[in-house]
Amino acid sequence: MKRAIVRAAADQDIKESIEFYLAEGAQQAALSFIDALESALRDVQGNPAIGSTRYAHELDLPGLRCWRLKGYPHLVFYVEREDHVDVWRVLHGVTFLPGCMMRSNCRGEACRGSWPRSADGTRRLASDWQLH
Repeated sequence: MKRAIVRAAADQDIKESIEFYLAEGAQQAALSFIDALESALRDVQGNPAIGSTRYAHELDLPGLRCWRLKGYPHLVFYVEREDHVDVWRVLHGVTFLPGCMMRSNCRGEACRGSWPRSADGTRRLASDWQLH
């Protein structure tokens, strides 16, 4: 089993999700979220190839995989390394991917972003963006 290394951006995502549930008065949901996250991390640690490569293809980020938390609309984005699983982000499914994952200088680094938008203010699709 490979160990998981959670990057700062993923750690911040996790904290924000927990804070959201607590702010909504859903302490049990926050605790269950933590359990679901730990379970998802065990899944990818035990079998890193288990995650979908959908976003790796859409974003041209080789090796990027995602795995859904059971019972929650969150996705764990990670890359398998030789000796560990590199957890980049833990995002709510409606978020899709933040703009930082679409910029080559932010591959997995701690940065924040929002949906990229076109000149007219409409959302852009991942397939519309090219990594530089």
